[in-house]
Amino acid sequence: MIHKIRKLIGKIRFSIQTKIVGVCILANMLVFVMDMILLVGLNNMSSSIEQVYQENVTLNTLAEALTEVQDSMTTYLSVKTSDSLENYYRNEQNFAKMLDTLNNQITGDEYGRMERSIRNMSEQYLSMTSQTIEAKRGRNVEKYRVRYESATDMYHYISTYINSLNSDQLQANSEKYVELSRSFRSFEMVCVWIMVCVMVANVIIAIKLTGTIIAPLKMLAGRADEVAEGNFDIELLEIYSKDEIATVTNAFNSMVTSIREYIEQIQMNMKVEQEFRERELKMETHLKEAELKYLQAQINPHFLFNTLNAGAQLAMMEDADRTYEYIQNMSEIFRYTVRRGDEIVTLRDELTLVDHYIFVLNVRFSGEIHYEKQVDEELLNVEIPSMIVQPIVENCVNHGIREMEGKGRIVVSVYKENEHVCICIRDNGKGMSSAMIDKVMKGEYRKETKASGSNGIALDNVIARLRYFTGTTDCVRILSEGEKCGTQIIITLGERRLSEEDVSDNACR
Repeated sequence: MIHKIRKLIGKIRFSIQTKIVGVCILANMLVFVMDMILLVGLNNMSSSIEQVYQENVTLNTLAEALTEVQDSMTTYLSVKTSDSLENYYRNEQNFAKMLDTLNNQITGDEYGRMERSIRNMSEQYLSMTSQTIEAKRGRNVEKYRVRYESATDMYHYISTYINSLNSDQLQANSEKYVELSRSFRSFEMVCVWIMVCVMVANVIIAIKLTGTIIAPLKMLAGRADEVAEGNFDIELLEIYSKDEIATVTNAFNSMVTSIREYIEQIQMNMKVEQEFRERELKMETHLKEAELKYLQAQINPHFLFNTLNAGAQLAMMEDADRTYEYIQNMSEIFRYTVRRGDEIVTLRDELTLVDHYIFVLNVRFSGEIHYEKQVDEELLNVEIPSMIVQPIVENCVNHGIREMEGKGRIVVSVYKENEHVCICIRDNGKGMSSAMIDKVMKGEYRKETKASGSNGIALDNVIARLRYFTGTTDCVRILSEGEKCGTQIIITLGERRLSEEDVSDNACR
């Protein structure tokens, strides 16, 4: 039977984990048993040593509590305040609780008799202090003086008695402590030697049983450190065995190979993407340069300013007030467009530009556009990118109102909603379909108006700049119930305001 069991065990292939776990369990069990034995012994000896001076500690604490009672009574007799009286009662209760721990039985032990005497005298002392306090509160000067002197004499006698008992016990306990200390040191040495023997035995067992697997693991760890430092050009490990280490080594080699291929692929993709971005950036730069050159080639801004101002002065000299006002509004529109194309301005500036624009349109088209503002004056200094509101109003005119029959109407509202500043531009034009709104919001619709007076800024450009400015994608909403139902464009901003100095600087430009 025993032969069959040995033969069966020989056929079982133990894994490295099983071997290591078995060695660890045996070593830990040995250490645990020895630790428990030593711990029990140490605890017993420590408890004995702690109990040696416990009686001295109790007497010292009792003496301190007695002194606190005497001091608090004296303090109250001197100052007679509610705080000092409360302090006395608190110290009295604490001292009374400590007296309950003293011996109160008749015994033949000398220390027991002394404790019983201390307890009886202390109870008499507390009675005297209470009578002294009551006499003081009753303003019986002669009575509380006599009782205070008696209590003080009793206090000194009890203190002396406690010190005497404490001294006797300290001397006896010191002799006992010396004996326990010697035994404790001897036991410590035994514990140290036992633990050293156990540790040496565990080390020898671990070295014998794990020596065959440490070398390949060290090699694997060294290569792993190199990979962690970013070196993926290491030489792959050779596999000598067929156990779990061989499996891990094979997986490590495969991982390093895969990482190499992945890095090469990433580098190739990054190179292609960088080339694509460079081409895209160059195209965008060329496009912007072309647009700028186109605008610059159209007209000289200084020449147009001078021309418009000269025309305004001429109209004023000839008393043509209507013509003067028209030219002044045109001049303000052009100056705002050229100078503030990429600035952060206030809502006041944007709405003033809309006023100039509507005035010019109504002069051109004989007042066909009815314009109305509903503005919260407290929100006029809120920050907004320039050329936002006017292009939307222009879009309402060119694509909504002009293509309808009857008189057009545009309403611009500025109000606060849920800690956000809202700008609503509403018209009664032909409206927009849901498909058209989706295209505009997705930036798929770039129908730039070439009508007279257009500034060339499309609605999708306005939406893109607002999204960049606010950092959100839902800062613009377009609402329309369909054909001939008009359109609402609602802008939602955070309540960021320009300082008074910035507002003044913008006004001077």
